[in-house]
Amino acid sequence: MKSLTLTAPGRLEWSTLPEADAPRAGEALVAIRAIGICGTDFSGYQGKMPFIEYPRMLGHELGVEVLAVGDGVTHLHVGDRCSVEPYLNCGHCHACRRGATNCCVTLAVLGVHCDGGMRERMILPAAKLHPCNALSFEQLALVETLGIGCHAVNRAAVSRDDDVLIIGAGPIGLTVLEFARAAGARITVLEMSERRRAFVSENYAGVEVVASLADEACAQIVFDATGHAPSMSRAMHYARFTGKVVFVGITKEPVTIDDPLFHRRELTLLASRNAQSPDFPRILAMIQSGEIDTRPWISHRCEFEALPEQMDAWLKPSSGVIKAVVKV
Repeated sequence: MKSLTLTAPGRLEWSTLPEADAPRAGEALVAIRAIGICGTDFSGYQGKMPFIEYPRMLGHELGVEVLAVGDGVTHLHVGDRCSVEPYLNCGHCHACRRGATNCCVTLAVLGVHCDGGMRERMILPAAKLHPCNALSFEQLALVETLGIGCHAVNRAAVSRDDDVLIIGAGPIGLTVLEFARAAGARITVLEMSERRRAFVSENYAGVEVVASLADEACAQIVFDATGHAPSMSRAMHYARFTGKVVFVGITKEPVTIDDPLFHRRELTLLASRNAQSPDFPRILAMIQSGEIDTRPWISHRCEFEALPEQMDAWLKPSSGVIKAVVKV
């Protein structure tokens, strides 16, 4: 079967893989139908993602169809459409025992630490498949992205009493926006791109969108979704006394902390990593009910065969990419 591997920064190469074996107990064979392209994929393509080593088959935002199931699998049936929870955890380390499977000591994220879904078919643990036949494969491919924002908002315990600032209105910032809005918070989005500011204004009534802010406290909870070290350092200046700062984006660069400010305001600094299993059925239900509508997000599409030629084009700011999805 056809597969696409990132062999070095900026180089995607086709190869042919042997067909997957029949699924064993607790497994499922799936056909990849849709792949979301996210910041992790772009960062890996550019050589900026600290967790990706080469060669690596990308693809962790997946909408799939079940082709076969192994013994003991009862929640899936042939033909089911599923979202994939791409976090392969051990189940017995300190973090897993505490329920933080997203922080497993030996965590392997599909398409990051191990090969992902840029192929036609693959075997997956059945427990990592979340079925919802009411949604399209494109919608299912965006569930994992939404999980990032869901978990970040959970980490910060956002409530309707909070003023929230979200720095960065790329796909990850938008997922934070969705769940901060669901929590009833008052939201401001700080985004330099005029195109992205316009997108937020058009699709999120009641959300304040700004291109700049004075370097002073303005929010109880600040989410930085940029993955840009200077922005992450500056995020603390926007947090009010007793406030929280959540790093959702990730960078290879050191992030400087203004320690006197950090102590004086008694801030809480949180990292947010991946998502957790209960987030997936919640998100599927929210999309199905119409509480979340991801359709405006998908600004670019292509067939699997065209992806190598599209990556460089999508990286250009002029492309206007909000979210790109690949059809397999």
